Amino acid sequence: MSFDVALIVDSIPKMLMGLGLTLQLLILSAVLGLLLATVLLLMRISGKWYLDLPAQAYIYVFRGTPILVQIFIVYYGFPQLGFIRDSFLWPILREPFGCAVVALSLNTGAYVSEILRGGVLGVDRGLHEAGSALGLSAHQRFIYITTPLAVRLAIPAYSNDVVSLMKSTALASTITLLDMMGIARTIVAETYAPYEIFISLAVIYLIMTWFIQKAFGVFERFMSRHERQ
Repeated sequence: MSFDVALIVDSIPKMLMGLGLTLQLLILSAVLGLLLATVLLLMRISGKWYLDLPAQAYIYVFRGTPILVQIFIVYYGFPQLGFIRDSFLWPILREPFGCAVVALSLNTGAYVSEILRGGVLGVDRGLHEAGSALGLSAHQRFIYITTPLAVRLAIPAYSNDVVSLMKSTALASTITLLDMMGIARTIVAETYAPYEIFISLAVIYLIMTWFIQKAFGVFERFMSRHERQ
């Protein structure tokens, strides 16, 4: 099997033209997903069943179904609903980019909420008791004791989720978006050379993964600086 190096050299700059769209999908979905995850976390740890049960149901549904199915439901299904077309969401959901961001955010929010909950539950109860002995209220203990420690505990798992989200952005090409994967599929359709194109695209994603892991490694060391001291 021949390996067309010239085709790779010619195709990589074309695929990188979709890098901006890939990063937009990643950053917007990660930020919105984190905000959603925080709300779900607060519902889970509220101690109120009428908040906890809906959050559990949401997490179960979005963790238990494929992200590709969720993208198709948002893209093909939501526009069929009259109340969606009449709502403030329609300007977002009538565009493939908005649908992709919504689907990715809803999906990653379910996973990140459980990651954050694991971090909260991992905080030693003795620290809460010490904070209570110092006269801190429950809210103060959560903000000044639980949150920083939970964040540090959750960083490794959260970095893995961001990497998974980055890879999931490639599925946006299935709803006509020309991100890196979308451009790669177009090149393959023109050249009939999937081997060279997709291997090259895989290398680009590996490089992006390396940068994400390094960034979170720096953040984790920053959050753990007190241990080194």
